[in-house]
Amino acid sequence: MRMLKPVAVPLIAVGLALGIGAIILAVSGANPIEAYGALIDGSLSSQKTVGRTLEKATPLIMGGLAVALAFRAGLFNIGGQGQLVVGGIFSAAVGFGFEGLPWIIHAPMALAVGALAGAAWGSIAGILKATRGAHEVITTIMLNFVALNLTDWLASNPWKDEGILSRTPAVEESALIPLWGSFPTGFLVAVAASIGCWYLLERTNLGFEIRSVGLNGDAARYAGISVQRIIIATMAISGLLAGAGGAIETQGVIGRYEPGFNAGLGFNGITIALLARNHPLGVIPAALLIGAMEAGGSMMQFNADVAPEITDIIEALMLLFVATPIVVRWFFSRQEAAEVSVTAGWGSS
Repeated sequence: MRMLKPVAVPLIAVGLALGIGAIILAVSGANPIEAYGALIDGSLSSQKTVGRTLEKATPLIMGGLAVALAFRAGLFNIGGQGQLVVGGIFSAAVGFGFEGLPWIIHAPMALAVGALAGAAWGSIAGILKATRGAHEVITTIMLNFVALNLTDWLASNPWKDEGILSRTPAVEESALIPLWGSFPTGFLVAVAASIGCWYLLERTNLGFEIRSVGLNGDAARYAGISVQRIIIATMAISGLLAGAGGAIETQGVIGRYEPGFNAGLGFNGITIALLARNHPLGVIPAALLIGAMEAGGSMMQFNADVAPEITDIIEALMLLFVATPIVVRWFFSRQEAAEVSVTAGWGSS
């Protein structure tokens, strides 16, 4: 039973959230069976809806990886939203700023620039933490506001498209991340990033140093690891992942940068990381779950007469039960007590 705990905690949390969500749905006047059926129809019933779920899950994977990687170094990156929008707008700048390039060069270049912009933004908090001791929670929150206002200004002034809307011009077709039918290829980039993060943490010297600093910074320093270097590098990689998520949204979903279209994606990475227990591979199913809820939420609203806030409540309950798994621990304590009782009974007989 103990071996199942890492997987069972998020699974039980999801089950509890869905169960309480069903009660809330019933109290609000909706039919829980119809509501959850509409949720499945809107997220998994066809190639189009599955593609929509994968599209929603892609930036969530990247944001979840950004938070999870920082957690493994003992850092709490709240700046995923700022890093994401910075990556999104700089990716757009490369996407509309160059003409005549082949896709094999233009699309990867725009994605790389967006990712590097996010890395640069994330490294600011890392440098402040490593050199001045500024807490990354405070600095990343403040940098979110700076990034949101900076990107709004860029989309409203120097990089503004023609017309009254504050947004950049559409990126060139050669910079778009294409669809394969209904399948968003950006999802493959996110899966590759998840596997890459797992390999980094579990199979490389840098990953060992990141985990060592996260477990005990003083012991890591005593062992000869440069804690300052690891803090800066981790925040830079974390920002790179979030920035790449913003670039994928720009190149693969919106086709330009438009303020407000990425609202909340970076913050949702915290939910994904907690559901995944900060495991890079666990981020994928966690993001798919939340992506399915977001993709099917509109179907719940229109087909089952469910208020859109109900979906947010269910997601919040998942986060609550994962972050404070008292009920889950009680469940396992009961199971372990039962196993001990059975073992004792066999021993006495």
